[in-house]
Amino acid sequence: MFEKITEMLAKYLKVDKNTITRDTDIRDDLKADSLIVVEMLFALEEETGITIPDEMVEQLTKVGVLADYIEKNAK
Repeated sequence: MFEKITEMLAKYLKVDKNTITRDTDIRDDLKADSLIVVEMLFALEEETGITIPDEMVEQLTKVGVLADYIEKNAK
């Protein structure tokens, strides 16, 4: 899942995916705005079949934390 997320972030934010680590903060390090984050999370929800509750969005700012959450909750 980490690889999939890094590919999506690189595509959405036009950054080199090799610069993204598990500790990369999506908003602070990659300068992603709220709209991009919401679009990416929506795409991940559709692809994995999970629903990310609104209250979790603020906690899922690091790439590794997001990957772990999706892997844990994927159907």
